[in-house]
Amino acid sequence: MAKDAILRDKSTRQKYKLAEIYNTTHKKSKKPALLTKREKHSLGIGKDEGRAVLKFARISSRKVKIVIDLIKGKDLDEAYAILKYTPKAASGILFKLLKSAEANAVNNKELDRDNLYVADAYANQGPTLKRIRPRARGSANRIRKRTSHITIVLRERE
Repeated sequence: MAKDAILRDKSTRQKYKLAEIYNTTHKKSKKPALLTKREKHSLGIGKDEGRAVLKFARISSRKVKIVIDLIKGKDLDEAYAILKYTPKAASGILFKLLKSAEANAVNNKELDRDNLYVADAYANQGPTLKRIRPRARGSANRIRKRTSHITIVLRERE
């Protein structure tokens, strides 16, 4: 019995230590300290959100950001409707990703589907695939095939 209390006391001390680390900022950049996945889980960070990430999507992040700006801050059903009727290449990819984020929120985090909204969505640049196209007189042009990393975060409205 006493051993359990000691272990519990250690774990709470560790949580407070992690929370203290999380609340501190870097000296120069003033950004919060980076935590590992385990530390975030023990602190309960990200418990109230459903997240889906697509890496190395074969579309430029510039093209994706245009469609992301349309759905940011919207309710889930409204975001689905916008994506369904937007004639852009990124809308199909984002539709699937939104579906995945919804499934993660409802099934894994047990959030209410009716209160979900797109809290955050962003597209970062991924690695660029470089290809060569032959041109006249033996020269060549470089073709850059851009990729992107897309993230969608869903949260519940209060």
